[in-house]
Amino acid sequence: MRTITLQEGNTAFYHKLFSLVLPIAFQQFMLAAVSASDALMLGLVNQASLSAVSLASQITFVFNLFMGGLTMGTSILAAQYYGKGDKVSIEKIFAYVTKVSFLISAIFFSASLFAPEALMKIFTSDRQLISGGVVYLRIVAASYLFTGISQIYLCILKNTGYAMKSMMIGSTSVVVNIFLNAALIFGLLFFPEMGIAGAALATSVSKLIEMIWVCLESLRENRARLRMKYCFKADKVLAKDYWIYTTPMLGDYLVWGCGFTMYSVIMGHLGSDAVAANSIANIVKNLIVSFCTGLANGGGIIVGNELGMGDLKQAKKYGGLLWKMAIISGVVSGVMLIAISPLILNVTALSPQAKDYLKWMLILCACYMVAKSINMTTIAGIFPAGGDSKFGLICDAVTMWIFAVPIGFLAAFYLHLPVVAVFLIINLDEVVKLPAAIVHYRKYGWLKNITR
Repeated sequence: MRTITLQEGNTAFYHKLFSLVLPIAFQQFMLAAVSASDALMLGLVNQASLSAVSLASQITFVFNLFMGGLTMGTSILAAQYYGKGDKVSIEKIFAYVTKVSFLISAIFFSASLFAPEALMKIFTSDRQLISGGVVYLRIVAASYLFTGISQIYLCILKNTGYAMKSMMIGSTSVVVNIFLNAALIFGLLFFPEMGIAGAALATSVSKLIEMIWVCLESLRENRARLRMKYCFKADKVLAKDYWIYTTPMLGDYLVWGCGFTMYSVIMGHLGSDAVAANSIANIVKNLIVSFCTGLANGGGIIVGNELGMGDLKQAKKYGGLLWKMAIISGVVSGVMLIAISPLILNVTALSPQAKDYLKWMLILCACYMVAKSINMTTIAGIFPAGGDSKFGLICDAVTMWIFAVPIGFLAAFYLHLPVVAVFLIINLDEVVKLPAAIVHYRKYGWLKNITR
């Protein structure tokens, strides 16, 4: 056992935590900034362009759910094997997941390229929104292939001591995306004015740059590498372990994400003003919640490292510290959201009705931020670190598909409640799941070393 004092242990924890949380949070913030730049710039073109891309981006959102499930499963094993010091197993996991990820990416690429109109009709019947979304999807399709490779390696970097490098690569890609957004949407400098098509092309080019960079990074000394021998001959034991922990996580991401997409379907049929306000509210919320996301991911990596080393007592202590930080993070995030709301309302080019919707949506988002922060830190961070990936699936399936989605449909299409009331109902899932997350945390079933 390690002999360190309580104060020294806490100092080491916070130092390691923030060395992970800050880069991850910044990377999440930058990713959300891309959506914000799309919305801001396309909103300056016209509200129809903003709404069309907002709905088309739901396909990217669903694709990112698959990537999220795959990377979370990767993180669960990589964090513990890194704590154990087993680089070979990490490279075997890396190769296997990259192969799976690329196959999924190819499916989304094909659907967006060859059947974009059918995809858009899922979300809206407005012909103007459908036509705009079709243009966006056909061009953004290539980005799915690039992302399928780059995201897995960025995950490996974060879990093997190179979180800053992962942040640098991901954030640079975002900066390129934002620059190209402005240049291609409005035709700045020597670039053509492309509108919606420009936003899509900017995304694909930035993701191509990101993929090339991670491939070059993997060749550096002491980095986990993508070895072809592991791609074509998977370690069956590790592959089995991977799916044991990934399947519930992937299921959870899909259950949650498809539920969230149904929220967009509900709002999408309440008019263009509701779509525009809802898209802006979600973008702002994602920007503000970046630190909470970093806390969940970074905290999960640290807990996973301790569990991989077999120090269950230290992992339990770190879980308690993360719990307290989640509450503080949620309070601060909610206050920040309220503080910037007037600025958001002033800079968005929305109709008076859409602005009124947005004002109340931002206030409601701020009110449930503490619940969201706690849920993210426990369900998406602490629990999976110990291989407890089934709880999130069960929790989200109940709160979203038995509560939020059916009641949201009832409120919107049968009771015909006001738009803001419908928004409130479909966002109550975070509050509903909070008691279950608290009880499950205190059972400590997540305190497990799952390495072989």
